[in-house]
Amino acid sequence: MIPSEVLKKIKRIQLRTSHRVDELLTGSWHSAFKGRGIEFEEVRPYQVGDDVRTIDWNVTARSDMPFVKLFREERELAVMLLVDLSPSIGFGTQHQTKRELVTELGATLAMSAIKNNDKVGLTLFTDQIEKHIPPRKGARHVLRLIREMLYCEPIGGRTDLVAAIDHFNRTTHRRSVVFWISDFLTSNVFDSDAQRTAAEISLERSMRVLSRRHDVIPIIVNDEREMQLPRVGLIRLRDNETGRVHLVDTSSRRVRRQYQELTTRRMAARDAMFARLKWMPLHLQTGQDIVEPLQRYFHRRERQGR
Repeated sequence: MIPSEVLKKIKRIQLRTSHRVDELLTGSWHSAFKGRGIEFEEVRPYQVGDDVRTIDWNVTARSDMPFVKLFREERELAVMLLVDLSPSIGFGTQHQTKRELVTELGATLAMSAIKNNDKVGLTLFTDQIEKHIPPRKGARHVLRLIREMLYCEPIGGRTDLVAAIDHFNRTTHRRSVVFWISDFLTSNVFDSDAQRTAAEISLERSMRVLSRRHDVIPIIVNDEREMQLPRVGLIRLRDNETGRVHLVDTSSRRVRRQYQELTTRRMAARDAMFARLKWMPLHLQTGQDIVEPLQRYFHRRERQGR
């Protein structure tokens, strides 16, 4: 039995996101992912006028006549939310944590899928798999997904993107649209000043496997203070994932510049990897309304004919 205060919070998110769905996504949802919904149906004997590229050579070789493959458009999508719940997701300075942003975003995408009669599932991860819910339809199912995103208490204390991909590939066999929601902050990746680290090479290899099987949409959630330090004097900064505490003098222009340069370098390395994979990331920040960025992103996918 769900406590009444939890149910109220879930309902508030459901109501808020339902307006966004009506306003934003219903008309462009399928067109933004067109070309991904064609699947094999059957074979039949070749007829004059058929495209020779559709000939099934295996069946033809076993017969005395040519056969062609028939395909049908798959009207429903399988949508998966691959959501990062590592400790760094709990950070936020703009009247909202990254986890709150992730939950609202996930709820909006899940309700969009259900409204378009698509199945939607959820995988929550840290440096281990916290929860996996296979894709289904229905309003009650969406409520369950929202509840898990809101109240799942993660056990893992770090981020392991490769482990998340490996589990996803083992459990999701049908080609899906994967919204991968994370800050993509993980140790030993995107940290090198020069050559890519072994961890980064391993991650890109796993991402390529994921990309061959699914339509992947990386959504990067950030907070303003992760990219630029405020000038507030001597402060203690704690790494949420390693637990290390650093004493930082933010009044130093050199320190603030070095921090920004490091962050910029990491972001550039991450975005370069996405570019090599031909992924089109969506960037969102805490405190920002998600409707306009989502709208621009979906329209851009439509124009590109993805």
